[in-house]
Amino acid sequence: MDLQRFENTKPVPNKAEAKKQLIHLLQMAHSGEKAAANAYYGHYKSLFIKSSKERDEVKRIYKDELHHRQRLKEILAELGAKPKLRFEIMFFTIGFIIGFLCLFGGWFIPMYGAGKLESTNIAEYEVAARLAHLAGLDKYIPELLVFAEIEWDHELYFRNKAESHFLYKLFPKWKIPKEKKLITTDLDKYKGNFTSS
Repeated sequence: MDLQRFENTKPVPNKAEAKKQLIHLLQMAHSGEKAAANAYYGHYKSLFIKSSKERDEVKRIYKDELHHRQRLKEILAELGAKPKLRFEIMFFTIGFIIGFLCLFGGWFIPMYGAGKLESTNIAEYEVAARLAHLAGLDKYIPELLVFAEIEWDHELYFRNKAESHFLYKLFPKWKIPKEKKLITTDLDKYKGNFTSS
């Protein structure tokens, strides 16, 4: 989900359309969190993680993803929706395959791939917070922003790990996220410029 593209989209969705888009995005995020959790399960069980500290850090991130998934399911229920089976099957399978490959795929590739993935998850929750505002569902905004900030922490962790490996210089670089504090301040600016109809 591209934050800048969303903010430049015209016309701004009305309340009903914003809620519909929010539900769809949360359904995708709910399934995506399962894919991430499956991948990180394989990652922290990997034969190539020798440090118990590092293993515990990846395991903590795995648990973060499961917590996000549980809360997203609860929010969807409050909005009168539920996870989509099609997304669940697709993302579960993707995560399972990645998790299996992480068991035997070396140290660098899982760290690099996780960092790149987490960089996109930040924007996903930022867009969700904007849609919640447009839908008149501001009570969900603080938690969605916390999720974005946690994904920011995850991206930084995996990027720092990947950068410590000599192969990082040979791989394409993803766009480094903006400062963490801007996740909230940018939303405040957005709320000042746009109102739901």
